[in-house]
Amino acid sequence: MPRLKDLTSYLAYPSVIVLSFVIYIILEGLGFSILVSTYTPVVLAALIMCSLEFFIPYRKNWNAESEDVKNDLLYMGLVQVMLPKFLSFFFAITLIAYLQSTNLQIWPNHLPHYIQAILMLLGADFLRYWFHIASHKWNILWKLHSVHHSPSKLYWINVARFHPVEKILQFLLEVLPFIVLGVGQEVLSLYFIFYAVNGFFQHSNIKLRLGFLNYIVSGPELHRWHHSVEIRESNQNYGNNLIIWDLLFGTWFLPEYKEVDELGLEDKTYPSDFINQIKAPFIKK
Repeated sequence: MPRLKDLTSYLAYPSVIVLSFVIYIILEGLGFSILVSTYTPVVLAALIMCSLEFFIPYRKNWNAESEDVKNDLLYMGLVQVMLPKFLSFFFAITLIAYLQSTNLQIWPNHLPHYIQAILMLLGADFLRYWFHIASHKWNILWKLHSVHHSPSKLYWINVARFHPVEKILQFLLEVLPFIVLGVGQEVLSLYFIFYAVNGFFQHSNIKLRLGFLNYIVSGPELHRWHHSVEIRESNQNYGNNLIIWDLLFGTWFLPEYKEVDELGLEDKTYPSDFINQIKAPFIKK
């Protein structure tokens, strides 16, 4: 059993990522709608997360409690699912419809879809990297971003914990520009699958070893430090999907022979329930 757990620690991340894309390709090839082809591997990955957190937890005291799950499910449903759909619909019937009527096609749609998805990942992460830094440096943005840093433990479902105003700003930065440039649905689907599944792993309570992948993707071993209560540690590893911009700009952080200690915010009075967290950025202290 120990050997199996060690092997799982090394293989779980790349295996689930590859499996997610394989399922997408199979479903698309069988003629299923792009919605089914995209969301099926993401839902399956979520179920695998639950199993892995039980089988090889990183820390047993990070297991989610019922109240935590209730709050995070609200974030997942309202902020991560319904809000982006509303934003996509709004822009589809206004700005995007106008741009498409002008035949503005800047994006290199002639390239293979996976190449386009990599280009989108690089571009979106570059924009998100600087926005993320600003969210830690500028008080007005930090008030919104504090919601995401409020958990004192990480498990896969609290990847959803973002204030809806911050989620809107993220959408405007990392999705809308590429829709405007003419990115197709298939490329957006590939981007979303990696964004979702990598995000699940990033916040997971799973004992993982990513090895050289820690120099490519923003995975759990790196992202846990970003949630440290210690400011000098949390002001590192800003990458959303990829970690290459942190490597280039000197914010990559993964100390050897040391594990992250306490997580969360210095302010121990910060609310933990959904409604009060939504209100928190707008309350003067």
